[in-house]
Amino acid sequence: MKPREPSEARRGRLTGLLLAGAVLLAGLAVVISVYAVMRGAQRENAERVMDQRTEMARAAVQTETERYRSLVETAAAGISTDAGLTWAEFDAATAPLATANLIGAASLAYVVPVRTSDIPAQQALWRSRGASGLELHAAVPTDEHFFSIYTRQLAAQGRPMNGLDVAAAPEAAAALTDARRIGQPSVSDAYVLLRDRNLPAAQQQRSFVFAAPIWTKANTPQFRGWLVLGLRGQDFLTGMLRTVSQNQLDGALLATNRDGRTPVVAEYTVPGRTDLDRTADLVVADRGWTLITRADASHLPGASSRLPLTVLLTGIALAVLLAGLVYVLATGRARAWAKVQEATTDLRAAEEESRRQAGLLGAIMASISDAVGVVDERGAFLLHNPAARDLLGVAEDENDPQEWQKHYGLFRPDGRTPFPVDETPLIRALHGEACDGVEMIVRNDRRPEGVLVSVDGRPLDTSADRHGAVAVFHDITELRRYENDLAVFAGVVAHDLKAPLTVIRGHSEAAVEDLPPGTGVERSLERIILAVDRMAGLIDTLLAYSTARDAPLRLRRVDLGALVAEVVHDRTAHLRPEDHPEITVGELPEVTADPAMLRHVLDNLIGNALKYVRPGTDPRVGVSGVTEHGQARIEVADRGIGIPDDAKDDVFDRFHRAHAEAGYAGTGLGLAICKRIVERHGGEIGVSDNPGGGTRFQFTLPLLKENEMRADHDDAATRAALERALAERAAMENARLPGLSALPAADPSSHDPAAARLRAPVPDHHPRADHE
Repeated sequence: MKPREPSEARRGRLTGLLLAGAVLLAGLAVVISVYAVMRGAQRENAERVMDQRTEMARAAVQTETERYRSLVETAAAGISTDAGLTWAEFDAATAPLATANLIGAASLAYVVPVRTSDIPAQQALWRSRGASGLELHAAVPTDEHFFSIYTRQLAAQGRPMNGLDVAAAPEAAAALTDARRIGQPSVSDAYVLLRDRNLPAAQQQRSFVFAAPIWTKANTPQFRGWLVLGLRGQDFLTGMLRTVSQNQLDGALLATNRDGRTPVVAEYTVPGRTDLDRTADLVVADRGWTLITRADASHLPGASSRLPLTVLLTGIALAVLLAGLVYVLATGRARAWAKVQEATTDLRAAEEESRRQAGLLGAIMASISDAVGVVDERGAFLLHNPAARDLLGVAEDENDPQEWQKHYGLFRPDGRTPFPVDETPLIRALHGEACDGVEMIVRNDRRPEGVLVSVDGRPLDTSADRHGAVAVFHDITELRRYENDLAVFAGVVAHDLKAPLTVIRGHSEAAVEDLPPGTGVERSLERIILAVDRMAGLIDTLLAYSTARDAPLRLRRVDLGALVAEVVHDRTAHLRPEDHPEITVGELPEVTADPAMLRHVLDNLIGNALKYVRPGTDPRVGVSGVTEHGQARIEVADRGIGIPDDAKDDVFDRFHRAHAEAGYAGTGLGLAICKRIVERHGGEIGVSDNPGGGTRFQFTLPLLKENEMRADHDDAATRAALERALAERAAMENARLPGLSALPAADPSSHDPAAARLRAPVPDHHPRADHE
């Protein structure tokens, strides 16, 4: 049988395409029309149901908030009839509210205005009326305070907060002021209730307070205080929508603040992808709220039928099947042959390109000098280039990650502790974590002397739905040796520089004592002494900076409260009582750290906060700490000159100083040293603006377990011998200088970087100077 001519084959394919296209278009037109009609009906029904559900939610929120306003106003009116309100009377008057099912309500409080000068008298008065144990303390520096006297809990969470200064929350204070001014209930802007600010951040909610003023009913009304209801926004919205939406509506509650902003107060979500949304405005007391609802149309009644989709898919399948059958019948043999030829050509081209790419990759990996290793998702090695094999000193790969430590001889930088498999860069990269600069010792039979390497790991996502990881190894053995030699050199140079400075200072002091007064030479000698002190401080600072990274950590449990108290005492003990700055120290956790290094950080930050204040103002410093996510976060806040936003990223860079005309001198190394110390402890340090002015420094310290601390392995015998030798040398120098025997001997620890770090004074500089 003769094959068809090419022209006949082309005509057959063209005819088949035309017939199949006509059949397919006709079938799709019919099916899509039917589907569109059915979906349109479902959409209309969903829109109608959405409108109904939104109106129900709006009405529920409006009704419930109006009920809260009315209850607070009614209770306030009842209390106003009693001029000498006692706790028993308040308890009886507000008892019905405890069973009123007030969704989201936190507490009900009787709040009175008190001027600062009247606090002791008011405290005694309300204690006599049943507020036992009431303590009134001003929380903000203002003339008038708003204290909660009696409190009734309306929710299980929290405890009575009698004596709370509501003026500490500007939003609540504004609502109380408005209510007193207009004589009607007022609602605050959204904020976190003072009673909730001690809760973990995940449990804090944006909330409101309803404040109703209490006036006497005499001929001349007299203002007595407020009845204040706290309402937690998330609990309120969740309770409302869970009740009225039947788990079909998402919701968001927005409140218009007094400054015109409209923040999101609370959100409620249900499963599904939302494609319908509505907005409803409502008025709550003297404020405007907005309720936004969203829903998945397929979850609403009357819109969840799958019949239109079933009709569409079935019709498309039938149309395509019929068109395909027509095309196959018209073009059968020619079409099949063309497909085979096309597939074969593409497959050969793809195979050739794959070979070329594989060869190119292999050549590149073999030629680069960096050591590179690649593993698949199971940890089996796909690639180790020649540089990696030479660096690791192992000819054969180990594909079981649990055997990597023994096979390659991987140890921590101390050279003794086996490196944990889970902390290796390749395993961390397989878990999706990118890491840089992970240091480890490689020591095996072919590398008996050991080599210090720095490893960078990255996740590797191939296009074939397979995952892996890649690691790049760098030999930093010689770099570390150089840095260690440089640190030792810095210690020796520091000692040799400070020895003549000590002699100069001693002679100058002796000359000042021996010269008769009024010669005019004393001022020059005092300048020499100050210059010597500045030079010694600069040497100590440079030495502390050079050793902060490599000096051994002597980790132990540290009481931060005691350490901060020691720093504050050293900073302020020499001052007159009237010159003492305002320093507030909160409750501080215990941490595991090197106490000398940690003291350096605290002394630097507190010293800067005390020094860098605006002319004519007194320093104000606050030190606080919390424990969260397995770390201790320490904050040092001040009311000083602040740091410009464009300089915050640079203040921790070394030698970053202000111009001399700024009036603040320093070496520009203090914060760089702090950053090194904190990072060596595994923490982070940062800076931000302090609300109300000033700067807030924060740094974290991991809460290590006792078995995770590594002891300091200094050679005690060598250190003692060095101290004795340097002490003898200092004694000989003093013996050669008659009249200077009272001068202190050279510090034997100055040759020891770790000891130099412990004795280094805090550099006299501040981050506010660093931005220039």
